[in-house]
Amino acid sequence: MSMVDTVGRIQQIQSALTALSTPVPPASPEPAAPAAPAAARNASAFADALNAAAATGILPPASGLGGSDAAAGLGGLEAAAGLGRLDAAAGASAVGSAAPAAGSGSGTAVEAAAQKYLGLPYIWGGNDPAVGLDCSSFVQNVFKDLGYPLPRTTWDQVNEGTPVASMADAKPGDLLFTFNTGHVSIYLGNGKAVDAPQPGQTIQIRDLWENDSNVTAIRRIIPDGAAA
Repeated sequence: MSMVDTVGRIQQIQSALTALSTPVPPASPEPAAPAAPAAARNASAFADALNAAAATGILPPASGLGGSDAAAGLGGLEAAAGLGRLDAAAGASAVGSAAPAAGSGSGTAVEAAAQKYLGLPYIWGGNDPAVGLDCSSFVQNVFKDLGYPLPRTTWDQVNEGTPVASMADAKPGDLLFTFNTGHVSIYLGNGKAVDAPQPGQTIQIRDLWENDSNVTAIRRIIPDGAAA
């Protein structure tokens, strides 16, 4: 991932922090500081976001926030941004739980392709099914298995396929992008989705928490009527 993408992801995660159900108490107002270079401002903002997340107690202690563990730290902040809390509130299904009823033919094929990845650990930046995957590489692997190659990152995947107007129009197999396109899951229908959620968790079928108020975009990769 390029530095531009990384900074963009950090900014998206910082925005998501403000939407936590238990907001971090605001810091005391400080005098305006002189303008700093963009890189310094981004680094300072990232550090502030990490400190705020740690203060809430929702940043996983094993996230690894320093030195060579920077990538793991970003994954931990992604967790603090709300993915894990939303999963917990929705009641994520255990691996091997009953799958939702089948929808369209393509949706059934997507769900079947996703099944073999259930239980794999989430690894931020991971793209090896033998080790672990993140949200976008999980989606990439599922659709590659079906003959629909997708780009590696969520910011590129969101431009693939055709747009879907709302959750009411979504069909099983559609991609649901949330957190300003920082996360992607696969809609399964009947109130279920499947994704690679965050560090410390595994790829799983879970209750749907996505809705029109928090979904950034919905994309249909397999055209209606196409054989998957």
